[in-house]
Amino acid sequence: PFAKPVEDNPDLTERFQLIVDGMEIVNGFSELNDPIDQRQRMEEQERKYRSGNQEASRLDEDFLEALEYGMPPAAGWGIGIDRLVALVTKSHNIKEVIAFPTLKPKS
Repeated sequence: PFAKPVEDNPDLTERFQLIVDGMEIVNGFSELNDPIDQRQRMEEQERKYRSGNQEASRLDEDFLEALEYGMPPAAGWGIGIDRLVALVTKSHNIKEVIAFPTLKPKS
């Protein structure tokens, strides 16, 4: 919900991914800095979360307030070190290289 839409085509976002051997290594995008649009997206994500989608983003009022004050345009990218290690070691599953796997609560 944080990627900025392409100005002349809102169905697309300003983002890229570097895929190597079928695995996402890098993810980058321009940050959405429109507070109204971002609030609508975050509220939709919050509804999804409350409906049981634990992967959905939560509503972040502090972030939205920062946008309202006029957060400047921003962009960035992130590299998945765990994914890079999996690629270099030719691991079949990313779980083989994660030092501290995320634990999910018991259902």
